[in-house]
Amino acid sequence: MTTVFDQAKDKRPRHPEKAHRPDTPVPRKPEWIRVKAPTGRGYTATRDTLRAHGLVTVCEEAGCPNIGECWEKAHATFMIMGDTCTRACAFCNVKTGMPGALDASEPERVGDAVAKLGLSHVVVTSVDRDDLADGGAAHFAATVRAIRAHAPGTTIEILTPDFLRKDGAVETVMADAPDVFNHNLETVPRLYLSVRPGARYFASLQLLARVKEIDRGAFTKSGLMVGLGESREEIMQVMDDLRSAQVDFLTIGQYLKPSRKHAAVERFWTPDEFAGLETIARAKGFLMVSASPLTRSSYHAGEDFAKLRAARR
Repeated sequence: MTTVFDQAKDKRPRHPEKAHRPDTPVPRKPEWIRVKAPTGRGYTATRDTLRAHGLVTVCEEAGCPNIGECWEKAHATFMIMGDTCTRACAFCNVKTGMPGALDASEPERVGDAVAKLGLSHVVVTSVDRDDLADGGAAHFAATVRAIRAHAPGTTIEILTPDFLRKDGAVETVMADAPDVFNHNLETVPRLYLSVRPGARYFASLQLLARVKEIDRGAFTKSGLMVGLGESREEIMQVMDDLRSAQVDFLTIGQYLKPSRKHAAVERFWTPDEFAGLETIARAKGFLMVSASPLTRSSYHAGEDFAKLRAARR
């Protein structure tokens, strides 16, 4: 499997489906957003455990800048249902194409790996699987059950696709009561056509609202990227929309352009600007907010979940 640090050595085009897009420069990152290449025994041990179980992580596939820090602590975000997505979002580094058949043994392998890594909190995400009748909802549910069987003390956070036009999918997932249901809006409505063309903003909002209809006590979470050309006012409107859907937890991070073929970085938001967004979000009623240049959906997810539970008490 190719990691973000090995991709420069791999001469094959990772995103042939994006070849029609014009090249735009990959800007130099400011000092506050640079990270070191991963090293350390913890990182190696986590990598080896994942390899031994034949598992895919969004940490590698999406080129997450926090991989070194997280894997050193044995924190990894499992990406189920393969490494190939049926959509081609302009911001995402995951491959696009026609995925293979689901691996029925995958949920058990995830559960076993969670137990071996000794995780107290785990995040499970997936590629979009528009080719499946239920969008992969039953596979998510099976993975939640397998984790509970192998590691009953582990809390489970799922980061799902939008299950667009997949009737009954969210009900299938919620039947196994994950501890956190996460679905990212990613950006403001105005930018969906160019950044997230296969998705629908209000369908994603309705998905999050439906989780609360099914289980009023469920924790819900969503995330945004900034730096794609959105305005501060547009972000505040998205915050209001999420609060209308009763979302509990908001993450906001800086978009980082994976390659010259991906959406351009219009600007880098400063740490002070992120602090301002966090203050506004908390004032709007979110129980938990994580906003910083390197914030990602699963970054410090375990610690943040503990704070989220405490905030509700």
